[in-house]
Amino acid sequence: MSDPASGRMPLTGIRVLDLSRLMAGNMLTLQLADFGAEVIKVESAQGDTLRDWTNDGKPLWWKVYGRNKKSICLDLKSDVDRQALLKLVPQAQVVIESFRHGGMEAFGLGPTILHAVNPQLVIVRISGWGQTGPYAHRPGFGTLVEAFSGFAQRNGFPDKPPALPNLGLADMIAGLSGAFATLAAVREVEVNGGLGQIIDLSLLEPMLGVLGPDAAIYQHTGKLPRRLGNRVENAAPRNAYLCSDGVWMVMSGSTQRMAERVLDAIGKSELVCDPRYVNNAARIANVDSLDEMIGNFVAQRTLKDNLLHFGKFEVTVGPMMNVDQLMRDPHVTERQVLVEVPDPQLGSVMMHNVFPRLSRTPGRIRSNAPEIGQDQVLLGGSKPAN
Repeated sequence: MSDPASGRMPLTGIRVLDLSRLMAGNMLTLQLADFGAEVIKVESAQGDTLRDWTNDGKPLWWKVYGRNKKSICLDLKSDVDRQALLKLVPQAQVVIESFRHGGMEAFGLGPTILHAVNPQLVIVRISGWGQTGPYAHRPGFGTLVEAFSGFAQRNGFPDKPPALPNLGLADMIAGLSGAFATLAAVREVEVNGGLGQIIDLSLLEPMLGVLGPDAAIYQHTGKLPRRLGNRVENAAPRNAYLCSDGVWMVMSGSTQRMAERVLDAIGKSELVCDPRYVNNAARIANVDSLDEMIGNFVAQRTLKDNLLHFGKFEVTVGPMMNVDQLMRDPHVTERQVLVEVPDPQLGSVMMHNVFPRLSRTPGRIRSNAPEIGQDQVLLGGSKPAN
């Protein structure tokens, strides 16, 4: 699955020293590792906190997000171990950390020291609020950012309290955007002949980047985002509808032509010219009656029958599935969206495949998540820190 001409993967030759913990850093380095970068987790004797996230006693979070990585064990409070880490820095292109503000400096490993050892080093500093500003010293777990950013306030149903996501959304988004920023900075060194630099990666700013133009909307209209459940403010119809067999179907009619197809499909083609539904703005204003018509139609049929019926009209509908159904879905199976990876402790672990897909030099899953310190040989035979 590597380049047939050279045996290389896209990021072969990039060495990453990953001092981060939990989700954002591990998502970031997972992207790099999946495409061939050598990612070396620098862990204490207790290991990355993600190892402690278990399900029925099984460290499945670590098994997924630790794949394709190596692990060395160092105590950064030890002068000997700090020197061991500094000996790896000249051969590295990237260092990633997620300590509280000033943590690396407290260890004697701040950017000034690292750049003195390797001027071309890219240093990624992950935090909740960024390296500057009045909140820089605050702890910054993703939960706080998901609330602070406005996401929770707009998430959920109008008659219910604001809803936090039940997964590390802010961390995941920051990790993905951080991988892009890391490669942009590495390219500046490798292609443009530039020096290394510091990437100030907060969880807050990427989160705002995916929330849409909320600030612009408020600036120009004075309107705050509302909790709309499964609806959206800028298009109708868009909702989840209950089928006769108790299964939910989702629908999106976010273009004029698609909305017209929906009205045709539910036997209401005459409403295409009705002032209440003639365009998107009208449909949004009359979304309650529109949803009621669609909901009544869907409720008379099973999910299978609804999918067949709306499919004939080329309406964008689909099932609302759980993970069990996802794992058995023929599209997921044929494309290997999920793959079962052999594991020495658990037999196998099902996990998401490498994404995005490159046609000539795709990424691949090359190794299981490492045990703590299993690659200590990279330090020249040093024993793990106690």
